[in-house]
Formats: sequence, C-alpha cells, structure tokens
Amino acid sequence: MPNSPLPRFSCRQIFAFSLLLLLAQLARAQVPHTVQLQDLTWTELRAQIAAGKTTVIIPIGGTEQSGPYVALGKHNARAAWLSQQIAQQLGNALVAPVVAYVPEGGYAPPTAHMRFPGTITIPDSTFEQMLVSVANSFAVHGFRDIVFLGDHGGYQNDLKRVVAELNKAWAQTRVRAFVPPAYYESSSTGFAQILRQHGFHDDEIGTHAGMADTSLQLAVAPQMVRLDVLRHAVKPGAVDGVYGGDPRRSSAQLGKLGIDAIVSRTVAAIREETVGH
Repeated sequence: MPNSPLPRFSCRQIFAFSLLLLLAQLARAQVPHTVQLQDLTWTELRAQIAAGKTTVIIPIGGTEQSGPYVALGKHNARAAWLSQQIAQQLGNALVAPVVAYVPEGGYAPPTAHMRFPGTITIPDSTFEQMLVSVANSFAVHGFRDIVFLGDHGGYQNDLKRVVAELNKAWAQTRVRAFVPPAYYESSSTGFAQILRQHGFHDDEIGTHAGMADTSLQLAVAPQMVRLDVLRHAVKPGAVDGVYGGDPRRSSAQLGKLGIDAIVSRTVAAIREETVGH
C-alpha cells in the first residue's frame, strides 16, 4: 500500500503555529522565580498554593532609631532578607510584605525610641488586630501554616497573644499560626553567645545598635550602616540611642555568623512545627 502523502502546511499555518509556540514559551518565562508574595499575580499565587506552598512567612520589622550610624529601616530590611533566605531553604513557603509599623513607645509624651526623630509607633491593640486580620486573610486563601517572624524584641509578647487568639479561633480547622522562638533568640541571646565565643565582651556586644546589632545589619544591608563615620566616632551611648554596646568594631564577617545561625535554626524550627501538617 503506498505511503500516505505528508500533510502540507501553508506559510500562514506555519507562522501561526510558531507564534503560538513562542507565546507559550514567553508565558512560562514570565512567571517569576520568587518567594515574594507581592511579586506574584493572584493566579500565579493560587497555582503555587495548589502545588503545595501552603506556608506563609509574615516578616515583622519596625521603623525606629538605631543610633546615629544605622538607618531607621534596619529591622524592615533585616526581616525581609532573613525571611527570604528561610523561605528559599524551606521550599514550600512564601513571604508576605514586611510589617513596618509596630509598637515603639508612646508619643504623648514621647517614650522609648519615640524620643528620637523618625521612629513610628502604633498602639499594641492596633498592631495585634492588624496581624490577626493579615493571618485570617492568608487562611482564606489556602495557607495552612502562618509563621510570624518578629525582628524586634519590643513586641514579642504581642506576637504570642496573636498566635494564641488565632489558634483558638482556628481550633476546628487545619490552619495554624506560630512564632518560632528560635528566630528572635538566635538574633539576640544566641548571637551574643557566638560573639562571646569569639572573644568579645558584653560591653561591646550590646542589646540595641551595639556590635551585634550593627554587625547583623552589615551582613544583610551594608548600605544602611554609616561605616566610615562610625569607624572614627567616639563611643556612642544611650543619649545617642545605642544601648549597652560599642558598634565601632562591627563587621559583616561577624554578622554572617549570626545570620547563618538565625536562618539554620529558624528553618529547623519551622520544619519541626510543620512536619505532618
């Protein structure tokens, strides 16, 4: 039996097919390889949740003074950077936009960090209700594990109250909220212990805008540290907004020790919390 002749396509048909193939390739190429929720369209997000990315990290920073040599958005930049690294290592997580407005003291009269220009504060009740609303938004969209990562010590108790309220409301659902203690502990007492092991003392390490704090910032956002001025400064103190430390010997190399600990310990804690969930 003679072979059937191969179908013949017109130039127009070949062009149309090639154009469809090109458009399909472009559509695939346009889907960003990102863990940042705000960089996705709603349909891309829906597809990622359906594919198993059901953990959302809510990074919480704060806009506050950190002495004369570190920019006001320190916590926001650090929470964003760390959350991205953590999400990438987890593989099934996305990162929400950073919460930049947090309780920072009173303004009538100004207390705590509010005594320094640039600090922005909101009441604890407003902060907590905002986080409850954010978490409920993510639950509606199909996320099952809502993770709060707070970079600032002043609102850690607020986060615990929010998680307790959410989990009580979600008791009959498959959604959970939690705050991994490893995140803040690793950036505060944990990093301080690492620095002590490298020969530094508490009067250098500090608790706010000292060596530990400034070194972490140099490791994630060095452009936010006025390092040239800091190197030639006299030792800053509480009147300058630096509490209990001396940032003048801060370095990105020291900061990386803390960053590595924060990321690895937080990833391990989240995996432990979400195993089988």
